[in-house]
Amino acid sequence: MMPLVKNLKKIPSAPGIYLFFNSKKELIYVGKASSLKSRVKSYFVSRKSPRPIEEMIHEVASVKYIVTSSLLEAVILEGSYIKKFKPRYNIKWRDDKSWNYLVITKDKYPRLETMREHELKFAGSASRRKFLHVFGPFPGLNTKEAMRILHRIFLFSDCNPKKGRPCFYCQLGQCLGVCVGGITQKDYMKKVIRPLVFFLKGKKKVVIKNFTKQMRMASKIEDFESAARLRNQIKALQKIQDAALLNINFLREEILKGNARSLRIEGYDISNLGASNMVGSMAVFDEREPMKSQYRKFNIKTVAGQNDVGCLAEIVGRRLKHTEWPLPDIFLIDGGCPQVSAVLRILQKQKIDRPVIGIAKGLQRKKNEFIISNPAWTGLARQHENLLIRVRDEAHRFAIGFQRKKRFFSP
Repeated sequence: MMPLVKNLKKIPSAPGIYLFFNSKKELIYVGKASSLKSRVKSYFVSRKSPRPIEEMIHEVASVKYIVTSSLLEAVILEGSYIKKFKPRYNIKWRDDKSWNYLVITKDKYPRLETMREHELKFAGSASRRKFLHVFGPFPGLNTKEAMRILHRIFLFSDCNPKKGRPCFYCQLGQCLGVCVGGITQKDYMKKVIRPLVFFLKGKKKVVIKNFTKQMRMASKIEDFESAARLRNQIKALQKIQDAALLNINFLREEILKGNARSLRIEGYDISNLGASNMVGSMAVFDEREPMKSQYRKFNIKTVAGQNDVGCLAEIVGRRLKHTEWPLPDIFLIDGGCPQVSAVLRILQKQKIDRPVIGIAKGLQRKKNEFIISNPAWTGLARQHENLLIRVRDEAHRFAIGFQRKKRFFSP
Protein backbone atom coordinates (compact mmCIF):
# COMPACT_ATOMS: atom_id res chain seq x y z
CA MET A 1 0.00 0.00 0.00
CA MET A 2 2.90 2.41 0.74
CA PRO A 3 4.04 2.91 -2.89
CA LEU A 4 0.43 3.62 -3.82
CA VAL A 5 0.08 6.22 -1.04
CA LYS A 6 3.31 7.94 -2.13
CA ASN A 7 2.03 8.21 -5.68
CA LEU A 8 -1.10 9.94 -4.43
CA LYS A 9 0.98 13.03 -3.64
CA LYS A 10 1.25 13.69 -7.37
CA ILE A 11 -2.52 14.03 -7.80
CA PRO A 12 -3.52 17.69 -8.42
CA SER A 13 -6.12 19.70 -6.50
CA ALA A 14 -8.30 20.03 -9.59
CA PRO A 15 -11.72 18.75 -10.67
CA GLY A 16 -11.89 15.44 -12.49
CA ILE A 17 -12.54 11.73 -12.09
CA TYR A 18 -10.51 9.09 -10.27
CA LEU A 19 -10.36 5.41 -11.19
CA PHE A 20 -9.55 2.51 -8.87
CA PHE A 21 -8.12 -0.68 -10.42
CA ASN A 22 -7.54 -4.08 -8.81
CA SER A 23 -4.52 -6.36 -9.30
CA LYS A 24 -6.10 -7.75 -12.47
CA LYS A 25 -6.21 -4.20 -13.90
CA GLU A 26 -10.02 -4.24 -13.75
CA LEU A 27 -11.77 -0.93 -13.12
CA ILE A 28 -13.65 -1.48 -9.85
CA TYR A 29 -14.74 2.08 -9.02
CA VAL A 30 -14.92 5.51 -10.64
CA GLY A 31 -15.79 8.72 -8.84
CA LYS A 32 -15.87 12.46 -9.42
CA ALA A 33 -14.35 15.24 -7.35
CA SER A 34 -14.05 18.99 -7.26
CA SER A 35 -10.59 18.40 -5.76
CA LEU A 36 -9.02 15.12 -6.87
CA LYS A 37 -6.21 15.32 -4.32
CA SER A 38 -8.50 15.73 -1.30
CA ARG A 39 -11.01 13.16 -2.49
CA VAL A 40 -8.56 10.36 -3.34
CA LYS A 41 -6.41 11.04 -0.28
CA SER A 42 -9.45 10.57 1.98
CA TYR A 43 -9.72 6.89 1.00
CA PHE A 44 -6.21 6.02 2.14
CA VAL A 45 -5.88 7.71 5.53
CA SER A 46 -5.24 5.57 8.58
CA ARG A 47 -8.56 6.24 10.33
CA LYS A 48 -11.13 3.47 10.25
CA SER A 49 -13.47 3.64 7.26
CA PRO A 50 -16.92 2.07 6.94
CA ARG A 51 -16.71 -1.61 6.07
CA PRO A 52 -17.84 -1.31 2.39
CA ILE A 53 -15.11 1.28 1.79
CA GLU A 54 -12.47 -0.86 3.52
CA GLU A 55 -13.52 -3.83 1.39
CA MET A 56 -13.00 -1.83 -1.78
CA ILE A 57 -9.75 -0.15 -0.72
CA HIS A 58 -8.28 -3.57 0.14
CA GLU A 59 -8.65 -4.47 -3.55
CA VAL A 60 -7.17 -1.27 -4.98
CA ALA A 61 -3.82 -1.91 -6.65
CA SER A 62 -3.53 1.29 -8.68
CA VAL A 63 -5.17 4.67 -9.03
CA LYS A 64 -5.53 6.74 -12.17
CA TYR A 65 -7.19 10.10 -12.68
CA ILE A 66 -8.38 12.39 -15.44
CA VAL A 67 -8.38 16.15 -14.87
CA THR A 68 -11.30 18.18 -16.26
CA SER A 69 -11.74 21.94 -16.42
CA SER A 70 -15.00 21.87 -14.44
CA LEU A 71 -17.01 19.70 -12.09
CA LEU A 72 -19.78 19.48 -14.70
CA GLU A 73 -17.38 17.84 -17.15
CA ALA A 74 -16.22 15.49 -14.38
CA VAL A 75 -19.84 14.47 -13.75
CA ILE A 76 -20.37 13.78 -17.46
CA LEU A 77 -17.12 11.82 -17.76
CA GLU A 78 -17.94 9.78 -14.65
CA GLY A 79 -21.31 8.88 -16.18
CA SER A 80 -19.73 7.71 -19.43
CA TYR A 81 -17.26 5.48 -17.55
CA ILE A 82 -19.99 3.94 -15.40
CA LYS A 83 -22.11 3.28 -18.47
CA LYS A 84 -19.24 1.77 -20.48
CA PHE A 85 -17.33 -0.24 -17.87
CA LYS A 86 -19.98 -0.87 -15.15
CA PRO A 87 -17.40 -0.83 -12.30
CA ARG A 88 -18.33 -3.40 -9.67
CA TYR A 89 -18.54 -1.08 -6.67
CA ASN A 90 -20.43 1.63 -8.54
CA ILE A 91 -23.07 -0.95 -9.46
CA LYS A 92 -23.04 -2.51 -5.99
CA TRP A 93 -23.66 0.84 -4.24
CA ARG A 94 -26.08 2.24 -6.79
CA ASP A 95 -29.13 4.15 -5.56
CA ASP A 96 -32.07 4.53 -7.94
CA LYS A 97 -33.03 7.80 -6.25
CA SER A 98 -29.66 9.50 -6.73
CA TRP A 99 -28.73 8.02 -10.12
CA ASN A 100 -29.94 10.61 -12.60
CA TYR A 101 -29.96 10.71 -16.39
CA LEU A 102 -30.20 13.46 -18.99
CA VAL A 103 -32.30 12.57 -22.03
CA ILE A 104 -32.98 14.31 -25.33
CA THR A 105 -36.49 13.73 -26.62
CA LYS A 106 -37.61 12.96 -30.17
CA ASP A 107 -39.94 15.97 -30.39
CA LYS A 108 -39.90 18.08 -33.54
CA TYR A 109 -37.84 20.54 -31.51
CA PRO A 110 -36.11 18.14 -29.09
CA ARG A 111 -36.02 18.95 -25.38
CA LEU A 112 -33.46 18.15 -22.72
CA GLU A 113 -35.11 16.43 -19.76
CA THR A 114 -34.03 14.67 -16.58
CA MET A 115 -35.00 11.17 -15.47
CA ARG A 116 -34.16 8.91 -12.56
CA GLU A 117 -32.97 5.33 -12.78
CA HIS A 118 -36.31 3.83 -11.75
CA GLU A 119 -38.17 5.96 -14.34
CA LEU A 120 -35.95 4.66 -17.13
CA LYS A 121 -36.42 1.09 -15.90
CA PHE A 122 -40.18 1.59 -15.91
CA ALA A 123 -40.08 2.98 -19.46
CA GLY A 124 -38.09 -0.08 -20.57
CA SER A 125 -37.53 -0.54 -24.29
CA ALA A 126 -40.05 2.23 -25.00
CA SER A 127 -37.42 4.74 -23.86
CA ARG A 128 -35.31 3.91 -26.92
CA ARG A 129 -38.19 4.92 -29.16
CA LYS A 130 -39.00 8.03 -27.14
CA PHE A 131 -35.51 9.52 -26.78
CA LEU A 132 -32.83 10.50 -29.27
CA HIS A 133 -30.12 10.16 -26.64
CA VAL A 134 -29.79 8.99 -23.05
CA PHE A 135 -26.79 10.23 -21.05
CA GLY A 136 -25.76 8.93 -17.65
CA PRO A 137 -25.96 7.69 -15.01
CA PHE A 138 -24.86 10.74 -13.02
CA PRO A 139 -24.76 9.76 -9.32
CA GLY A 140 -25.71 12.59 -6.98
CA LEU A 141 -26.25 15.14 -9.74
CA ASN A 142 -28.28 18.24 -8.85
CA THR A 143 -30.36 18.01 -12.03
CA LYS A 144 -31.99 21.41 -11.54
CA GLU A 145 -28.60 23.12 -11.38
CA ALA A 146 -27.27 21.07 -14.31
CA MET A 147 -30.26 22.07 -16.45
CA ARG A 148 -29.73 25.73 -15.50
CA ILE A 149 -26.06 25.62 -16.54
CA LEU A 150 -26.74 23.75 -19.80
CA HIS A 151 -29.68 25.99 -20.72
CA ARG A 152 -27.58 29.13 -20.27
CA ILE A 153 -24.91 27.73 -22.60
CA PHE A 154 -26.90 25.91 -25.28
CA LEU A 155 -30.20 27.87 -25.31
CA PHE A 156 -32.41 24.81 -25.81
CA SER A 157 -36.17 25.27 -25.82
CA ASP A 158 -38.58 24.03 -23.17
CA CYS A 159 -41.76 25.64 -24.53
CA ASN A 160 -44.30 24.78 -27.24
CA PRO A 161 -43.37 25.60 -30.86
CA LYS A 162 -45.18 28.56 -32.42
CA LYS A 163 -47.39 29.32 -29.45
CA GLY A 164 -47.67 32.87 -30.76
CA ARG A 165 -45.86 34.89 -28.12
CA PRO A 166 -42.25 34.88 -26.94
CA CYS A 167 -41.52 32.82 -23.84
CA PHE A 168 -39.72 34.19 -20.80
CA TYR A 169 -36.33 32.90 -21.95
CA CYS A 170 -36.83 34.30 -25.44
CA GLN A 171 -37.40 37.75 -23.95
CA LEU A 172 -34.15 37.38 -22.02
CA GLY A 173 -32.28 36.29 -25.15
CA GLN A 174 -31.80 32.76 -23.77
CA CYS A 175 -33.95 30.98 -26.36
CA LEU A 176 -33.67 31.08 -30.15
CA GLY A 177 -37.39 31.67 -30.66
CA VAL A 178 -38.95 28.22 -31.10
CA CYS A 179 -42.08 29.65 -29.46
CA VAL A 180 -42.53 32.33 -32.17
CA GLY A 181 -41.26 30.39 -35.18
CA GLY A 182 -37.95 32.23 -35.10
CA ILE A 183 -35.85 29.18 -36.01
CA THR A 184 -36.39 26.25 -38.35
CA GLN A 185 -36.21 22.66 -37.18
CA LYS A 186 -33.07 22.11 -39.26
CA ASP A 187 -31.28 25.13 -37.77
CA TYR A 188 -32.39 24.18 -34.25
CA MET A 189 -30.84 20.74 -34.63
CA LYS A 190 -27.64 22.28 -35.99
CA LYS A 191 -27.27 25.21 -33.59
CA VAL A 192 -28.67 23.72 -30.39
CA ILE A 193 -29.02 19.93 -30.27
CA ARG A 194 -25.85 18.90 -32.11
CA PRO A 195 -23.47 20.96 -29.90
CA LEU A 196 -25.39 19.88 -26.79
CA VAL A 197 -24.94 16.21 -27.72
CA PHE A 198 -21.23 16.74 -28.40
CA PHE A 199 -20.81 18.36 -24.99
CA LEU A 200 -22.67 15.59 -23.16
CA LYS A 201 -20.38 13.10 -24.92
CA GLY A 202 -17.40 14.90 -23.37
CA LYS A 203 -16.32 16.75 -26.51
CA LYS A 204 -16.24 20.34 -25.22
CA LYS A 205 -13.21 21.26 -27.34
CA VAL A 206 -15.08 20.27 -30.50
CA VAL A 207 -18.03 22.45 -29.46
CA ILE A 208 -15.81 25.47 -28.78
CA LYS A 209 -13.99 24.98 -32.09
CA ASN A 210 -17.28 24.83 -34.03
CA PHE A 211 -18.75 27.82 -32.17
CA THR A 212 -15.59 29.84 -32.90
CA LYS A 213 -15.79 28.99 -36.59
CA GLN A 214 -19.49 29.94 -36.72
CA MET A 215 -18.79 33.21 -34.85
CA ARG A 216 -16.16 34.24 -37.39
CA MET A 217 -18.48 33.42 -40.28
CA ALA A 218 -21.30 35.42 -38.66
CA SER A 219 -19.00 38.42 -38.20
CA LYS A 220 -17.84 38.16 -41.80
CA ILE A 221 -21.40 38.50 -43.11
CA GLU A 222 -22.13 41.20 -40.49
CA ASP A 223 -24.61 39.07 -38.54
CA PHE A 224 -23.42 40.68 -35.32
CA GLU A 225 -26.32 39.41 -33.21
CA SER A 226 -25.41 35.78 -33.93
CA ALA A 227 -21.71 36.52 -33.48
CA ALA A 228 -22.36 38.04 -30.04
CA ARG A 229 -24.51 35.07 -29.02
CA LEU A 230 -21.81 32.60 -30.05
CA ARG A 231 -19.14 34.65 -28.27
CA ASN A 232 -21.18 34.49 -25.06
CA GLN A 233 -21.67 30.74 -25.47
CA ILE A 234 -17.92 30.23 -25.89
CA LYS A 235 -17.19 32.29 -22.76
CA ALA A 236 -19.78 30.34 -20.77
CA LEU A 237 -18.22 27.05 -21.88
CA GLN A 238 -14.73 28.21 -20.96
CA LYS A 239 -15.75 29.25 -17.45
CA ILE A 240 -18.55 26.99 -16.28
CA GLN A 241 -19.95 28.08 -12.88
CA ASP A 242 -20.86 24.74 -11.33
CA ALA A 243 -20.29 25.18 -7.63
CA ALA A 244 -23.74 23.85 -6.67
CA LEU A 245 -23.76 20.90 -9.04
CA LEU A 246 -23.83 18.08 -6.50
CA ASN A 247 -27.19 17.26 -4.98
CA ILE A 248 -27.24 18.46 -1.37
CA ASN A 249 -29.15 15.41 -0.09
CA PHE A 250 -26.72 13.07 -1.84
CA LEU A 251 -23.78 14.93 -0.34
CA ARG A 252 -25.23 14.85 3.19
CA GLU A 253 -26.10 11.14 3.02
CA GLU A 254 -22.67 10.22 1.64
CA ILE A 255 -20.88 12.18 4.37
CA LEU A 256 -22.99 10.65 7.15
CA LYS A 257 -22.50 7.13 5.73
CA GLY A 258 -18.77 7.72 5.41
CA ASN A 259 -18.81 7.04 1.65
CA ALA A 260 -17.88 10.55 0.62
CA ARG A 261 -14.51 12.20 0.31
CA SER A 262 -12.94 13.92 3.27
CA LEU A 263 -15.11 16.74 4.57
CA ARG A 264 -13.88 20.20 3.54
CA ILE A 265 -14.71 22.98 5.99
CA GLU A 266 -14.01 26.68 5.57
CA GLY A 267 -14.04 28.80 8.74
CA TYR A 268 -14.51 32.59 8.62
CA ASP A 269 -13.90 35.33 11.18
CA ILE A 270 -13.61 39.12 11.31
CA SER A 271 -11.11 41.03 13.43
CA ASN A 272 -10.89 44.78 14.03
CA LEU A 273 -9.83 47.43 16.48
CA GLY A 274 -12.88 49.66 16.60
CA ALA A 275 -13.55 50.76 13.03
CA SER A 276 -9.94 50.56 11.88
CA ASN A 277 -7.73 47.86 10.40
CA MET A 278 -10.72 45.61 9.69
CA VAL A 279 -9.69 42.25 8.28
CA GLY A 280 -11.19 38.84 7.62
CA SER A 281 -9.81 35.33 7.59
CA MET A 282 -10.59 32.00 5.93
CA ALA A 283 -9.19 28.84 7.53
CA VAL A 284 -9.55 25.53 5.69
CA PHE A 285 -9.70 22.01 7.16
CA ASP A 286 -10.06 18.66 5.40
CA GLU A 287 -11.66 16.91 8.43
CA ARG A 288 -8.37 15.71 9.87
CA GLU A 289 -6.00 18.66 9.72
CA PRO A 290 -5.68 22.30 8.70
CA MET A 291 -4.79 22.94 5.06
CA LYS A 292 -2.68 26.01 5.73
CA SER A 293 -1.62 26.53 2.13
CA GLN A 294 -5.28 27.27 1.36
CA TYR A 295 -5.79 29.82 4.17
CA ARG A 296 -6.69 33.29 2.92
CA LYS A 297 -6.56 36.82 4.39
CA PHE A 298 -8.92 39.62 3.41
CA ASN A 299 -8.58 43.37 3.86
CA ILE A 300 -12.08 44.83 4.19
CA LYS A 301 -12.69 47.15 1.23
CA THR A 302 -16.38 48.08 1.06
CA VAL A 303 -17.63 48.28 4.65
CA ALA A 304 -17.33 51.46 6.70
CA GLY A 305 -17.58 51.49 10.47
CA GLN A 306 -17.73 48.56 12.86
CA ASN A 307 -20.03 46.11 11.06
CA ASP A 308 -19.02 42.47 11.47
CA VAL A 309 -22.05 41.21 9.53
CA GLY A 310 -21.31 43.43 6.53
CA CYS A 311 -17.61 42.52 6.63
CA LEU A 312 -18.43 38.82 6.70
CA ALA A 313 -20.79 39.17 3.72
CA GLU A 314 -18.03 40.97 1.82
CA ILE A 315 -15.32 38.36 2.34
CA VAL A 316 -17.61 35.40 1.57
CA GLY A 317 -18.80 37.17 -1.59
CA ARG A 318 -15.20 37.76 -2.66
CA ARG A 319 -14.29 34.16 -1.87
CA LEU A 320 -17.09 32.83 -4.11
CA LYS A 321 -15.67 34.72 -7.09
CA HIS A 322 -12.71 32.32 -6.97
CA THR A 323 -14.36 29.44 -8.79
CA GLU A 324 -10.98 27.70 -9.01
CA TRP A 325 -11.10 27.10 -5.23
CA PRO A 326 -12.97 23.91 -4.28
CA LEU A 327 -16.34 24.63 -2.72
CA PRO A 328 -16.49 23.59 0.96
CA ASP A 329 -19.00 21.12 2.35
CA ILE A 330 -19.60 23.44 5.31
CA PHE A 331 -19.30 27.21 5.74
CA LEU A 332 -18.34 27.68 9.41
CA ILE A 333 -18.85 31.15 10.91
CA ASP A 334 -17.58 32.63 14.16
CA GLY A 335 -20.86 34.29 15.11
CA GLY A 336 -24.57 33.90 15.69
CA CYS A 337 -27.84 34.25 13.77
CA PRO A 338 -27.10 37.62 12.06
CA GLN A 339 -23.80 36.32 10.68
CA VAL A 340 -25.26 32.98 9.57
CA SER A 341 -28.20 34.74 7.86
CA ALA A 342 -25.86 37.12 6.02
CA VAL A 343 -23.73 34.30 4.62
CA LEU A 344 -26.80 32.23 3.76
CA ARG A 345 -28.20 35.12 1.69
CA ILE A 346 -24.92 35.35 -0.24
CA LEU A 347 -24.99 31.62 -1.01
CA GLN A 348 -28.66 31.65 -2.01
CA LYS A 349 -28.01 34.54 -4.38
CA GLN A 350 -25.31 32.41 -6.03
CA LYS A 351 -27.64 29.35 -5.98
CA ILE A 352 -25.16 27.46 -3.79
CA ASP A 353 -26.79 24.87 -1.54
CA ARG A 354 -24.40 24.31 1.36
CA PRO A 355 -24.90 24.34 5.13
CA VAL A 356 -23.88 27.43 7.08
CA ILE A 357 -23.04 26.77 10.72
CA GLY A 358 -22.33 29.51 13.23
CA ILE A 359 -20.78 29.08 16.66
CA ALA A 360 -21.64 31.85 19.10
CA LYS A 361 -19.99 32.19 22.49
CA GLY A 362 -23.21 33.16 24.31
CA LEU A 363 -23.89 36.09 26.64
CA GLN A 364 -21.20 34.97 29.11
CA ARG A 365 -18.83 34.20 26.20
CA LYS A 366 -18.18 30.80 27.77
CA LYS A 367 -20.57 28.59 25.78
CA ASN A 368 -20.53 27.28 22.24
CA GLU A 369 -24.01 27.78 20.81
CA PHE A 370 -24.49 26.20 17.37
CA ILE A 371 -26.68 27.98 14.82
CA ILE A 372 -27.39 25.71 11.83
CA SER A 373 -28.92 27.05 8.61
CA ASN A 374 -30.83 23.85 7.87
CA PRO A 375 -32.08 21.39 10.54
CA ALA A 376 -31.26 18.51 8.17
CA TRP A 377 -27.58 19.10 8.96
CA THR A 378 -27.94 18.90 12.74
CA GLY A 379 -26.69 15.29 12.83
CA LEU A 380 -23.61 16.22 10.80
CA ALA A 381 -22.85 19.16 13.12
CA ARG A 382 -23.13 16.95 16.20
CA GLN A 383 -20.94 14.29 14.61
CA HIS A 384 -18.18 16.86 13.96
CA GLU A 385 -18.77 19.21 16.92
CA ASN A 386 -15.18 19.20 18.21
CA LEU A 387 -13.78 19.68 14.72
CA LEU A 388 -16.10 22.63 14.04
CA ILE A 389 -15.03 24.32 17.28
CA ARG A 390 -11.40 23.75 16.30
CA VAL A 391 -12.00 25.34 12.88
CA ARG A 392 -13.73 28.32 14.52
CA ASP A 393 -10.82 28.82 16.92
CA GLU A 394 -8.28 28.54 14.10
CA ALA A 395 -10.11 31.11 11.94
CA HIS A 396 -10.23 33.41 14.99
CA ARG A 397 -6.50 32.95 15.67
CA PHE A 398 -5.61 33.58 12.03
CA ALA A 399 -7.75 36.74 11.84
CA ILE A 400 -6.33 38.21 15.06
CA GLY A 401 -2.77 37.45 13.94
CA PHE A 402 -3.35 39.23 10.62
CA GLN A 403 -5.02 42.20 12.31
CA ARG A 404 -2.18 42.62 14.83
CA LYS A 405 0.43 42.40 12.09
CA LYS A 406 -1.41 44.98 10.01
CA ARG A 407 -1.72 47.30 13.02
CA PHE A 408 1.98 46.92 13.82
CA PHE A 409 3.02 47.99 10.33
CA SER A 410 0.46 50.81 10.07
CA PRO A 411 1.92 54.34 10.18
